[in-house]
Amino acid sequence: MKRKYADEVSSDPEVFSQCTDTIIRQVSDIGRMVDEFSSFARMPAPVIRNEEAQELVRRAVFLQRVAHPQVAFHVTAPEDVIQFDCDGRLVSQALTNVLKNAVEAIAVRMGLGDKTPGRIAIHLEIRGSRIAISVQDNGVGLPAEHRHRLTEPYVTTRAKGTGLGLAIVRKILDDHGGELLLEDAIDETTGETGGAMVRMIFPLRQKIEQGLKYEQERVADRV
Repeated sequence: MKRKYADEVSSDPEVFSQCTDTIIRQVSDIGRMVDEFSSFARMPAPVIRNEEAQELVRRAVFLQRVAHPQVAFHVTAPEDVIQFDCDGRLVSQALTNVLKNAVEAIAVRMGLGDKTPGRIAIHLEIRGSRIAISVQDNGVGLPAEHRHRLTEPYVTTRAKGTGLGLAIVRKILDDHGGELLLEDAIDETTGETGGAMVRMIFPLRQKIEQGLKYEQERVADRV
């Protein structure tokens, strides 16, 4: 409608533009919710391959950087390539969900009147036999109460949230024998808390000969 008729509307073209933009935005929101519900309902079993961690991070960050040019994204990672066993598609999905949450948290903070530019820092490192991908933002931060429930299905602090973003991330981490940590972000300069820190920790190697049974049982025992 916008492409075909925008130039032909002579009466209230601004209203026409606002209405079509609203339709586009609402349909996009509905599509996102449908995608999240279907993703959660039909989460596939991981197909494990040896993947390059830096490349998975680069792809996910590139998409968000293009979609949200008003937010500064900073990536720090070792120069040496990190290879780890995972389902690259699922890990990318988890990272994308975390990055989207970070962007939304920044938008909420700015909507409350704090116009500090948005920053998201992604840090990649090896910790012994595991790999950690950390995402730190300067958004509104995590709630003080019921924080532990944020990874449960349908629990959300967002007005338009489905409550499935972090639940999907948690499921992906569990299926990889990994760990998801939600923490307050700490400003290295001032030492003050502000924003959120999400850490996704994966084992570097999966026990392929047993599927993921060993790693999943280890997570179940820990929980």
